[in-house]
Amino acid sequence: MSTPTTYRFSFGPWNISEGGDPFGPTVRAEYPHEAKYALYKPLGFDGVQFHDDDVVPGMDDLTPDQISKKATEVKAMLGNQGLTPEFVAPRLWFADATVDGGYTSNSAADRQYAWDRTQKCIDIANAVGSKAVVLWLAREGSYIRESKNARVAYDRLLETINKMLDYDKNIEIWIEPKPNEPTDQAYVPTIGHAIALAYASKDSKRVKGLIETAHALLAGLDPSDEMAFALAHDKLGSVHLNDQNGLKYDQDKNFGAANLRAAFNQVRVLEENGYGSKGEFIGLDVKAMRTQKGSPITAHLANSRTIFLHLVDKVRSYDRKLEQQYIEARDYEALELFVLNHLMGVK
Repeated sequence: MSTPTTYRFSFGPWNISEGGDPFGPTVRAEYPHEAKYALYKPLGFDGVQFHDDDVVPGMDDLTPDQISKKATEVKAMLGNQGLTPEFVAPRLWFADATVDGGYTSNSAADRQYAWDRTQKCIDIANAVGSKAVVLWLAREGSYIRESKNARVAYDRLLETINKMLDYDKNIEIWIEPKPNEPTDQAYVPTIGHAIALAYASKDSKRVKGLIETAHALLAGLDPSDEMAFALAHDKLGSVHLNDQNGLKYDQDKNFGAANLRAAFNQVRVLEENGYGSKGEFIGLDVKAMRTQKGSPITAHLANSRTIFLHLVDKVRSYDRKLEQQYIEARDYEALELFVLNHLMGVK
């Protein structure tokens, strides 16, 4: 019998936030980014997710030497806390040059800005010791379909991925799909689209996917099925576990908070396919409730991790022989009750 996986967990510093949203201001006191690193280990987390400007604030106004110096300082901070940088992602959705997209913008100057920023992001990833760059293609889509040529857009995305692979011969690229928000419709809405780009690239082994629970739900898909598809192709670089109450804005609720059964199936897919056995992180992307008082607020992170580990126990104690009997009898009503009873602890 194989040794059970010991999971490692990660989150990004933006998950400890001031609670602002598109409809209102911040509600909690600011907590300095660099002070957050000391919170990771006590919460049971070993990995840090980064945007490039989480590592180097104001990077667009800095020289390459200044960027390198700051990134090296952050690497030392992580080392002092025993933390691992899981990935670095270029933040291509706040700059004026990316209002209409970065890599797929109709403006050549905007596309050049996106590429320059991506090169800096790869340099930052190397400087902090990260093996991966995540592409969340936030504004690579359109608000009206007539505004862009979708075929050209996909060609430009693939061209960018190939340029990244050429720029650094070791870095991995993890594409994080999302169907909408902030754009009306995105060009890479599902993990299938991301994996298609991976296979079309010039070094497909270095191009993978990152699946976020809420993003799959926003596409009307089952997150565990999306994870299974990526795992079947050995292309699940990481996960962002959270939850989502319906087809609304991206809520980033605590993992398992809206649908415990869907969370169970995500854990089951990861557990049964050996995810984490090669050091992959269980990444969380969860927001504290806006109504929560205090600073810093970390209970949402600790609680999501706890729920994940409880569900690992549920997966490991699941009676697969009984499940198989129900399957062979095609008694899915009995199977469903068995699953629900198992989750509720009913014997």
